[in-house]
Amino acid sequence: MCGSEGAAGLRAVLTETHSPDTHTVTSGEHQQSGRFWSQAGWLDRIRLLVLVSAGLRAFRVTTRCNLTTLKEKQVKEIQASTTNLLLPIIYLSTFCVGLPTNLLALWILVFRTKCRPSTTLLINLTVIDCLLFLVLPFRIVYHFRGNHWELGEPLCRIVMAMLYGNMYSSVWSLAFVAVDRYVAVVYPFGAKSLRSRRWSRGLTAAVWVVMPAAMLPLLLSRQTYPLDDPNITTCHDALPESVQENYFLPYFATLFTTCFLLPFIIVMFCHSAILRTLLAEGRKYCHAIRVTVLMILVFVVSLLPCNVLLILTYSDSWPDGEDLYVPYMMSLATSTFNSCFHPYIFYFVSRDFRERTRSALCCLHDMEDKPSSQGTHTSSSAGQSS
Repeated sequence: MCGSEGAAGLRAVLTETHSPDTHTVTSGEHQQSGRFWSQAGWLDRIRLLVLVSAGLRAFRVTTRCNLTTLKEKQVKEIQASTTNLLLPIIYLSTFCVGLPTNLLALWILVFRTKCRPSTTLLINLTVIDCLLFLVLPFRIVYHFRGNHWELGEPLCRIVMAMLYGNMYSSVWSLAFVAVDRYVAVVYPFGAKSLRSRRWSRGLTAAVWVVMPAAMLPLLLSRQTYPLDDPNITTCHDALPESVQENYFLPYFATLFTTCFLLPFIIVMFCHSAILRTLLAEGRKYCHAIRVTVLMILVFVVSLLPCNVLLILTYSDSWPDGEDLYVPYMMSLATSTFNSCFHPYIFYFVSRDFRERTRSALCCLHDMEDKPSSQGTHTSSSAGQSS
């Protein structure tokens, strides 16, 4: 099947480069690989370099007889129910829960809430969440089809840029909401001058300018790579190893520092200062504690595992890092739950939002009761007339 001298030379070069268990190659194999390299055309050399450099993030792609494959353990993991069933169910749950709640929140904020600086920030966060729900169906179908992408390279880039862009845009938006509450509570006399419409619109514009620029590396780099065994095309799951270490590792490390760690510190500082101020003034602080706990849950439970595992999967410092890839995929899926938490944060942050939400729900309840009450009234009238 692979008995030619050229194929033997190809196997020798790939074995020397890829196999984690084999560190030496015989002199005969070195001679074969040298003859193969000298006799091969430029097209064959380029193809060989591409095959050798291809690696799944934290997994490693191997090549046998010109077939790009995974190790047996990795094939089982990429075809397991964890990635093909559980992952899309998590995304589907986020979609089913988050879409209606965020649409309701957007409707209340836009049409039923007074236009305040805090309202502008909450509307911005809700719009960001709704954009996430536009791309989740693509990830759901991708995982249900066995991690096989059939929609082309450009759409894969857009989906992944929007997925990561939503995560980090929402993190900074939550930080700006925390800063707004910090100014309102800690500096109440200067809040009117600081918390202006220009202030909130400037923060909103900063998110929409900076975050798309931060996602440019994902939009400009190749994201889809075909595998021969299993016969699938992955989206963002297979990357050239050199690009992974020299390009994506510093890129995601920068995102982790500037778009997660820094806003997390800001959120913790603002809410701790709010609690200290309320305690010093002897005011009730149960409401502020609920907001703080929700913020911590969003960061620590939903976002922290994904960002930590993201850095570990792109670095070689973790021993046997391949075992981290599936947990990373799971944490990326669960990180989308933060979009489901945001309407509840709005409920505790904005008093106007709470009142409008209650009135909207009461109206829906009254509309459901009217037909039944009318039916009861009609039946009683018919009984009296008879």
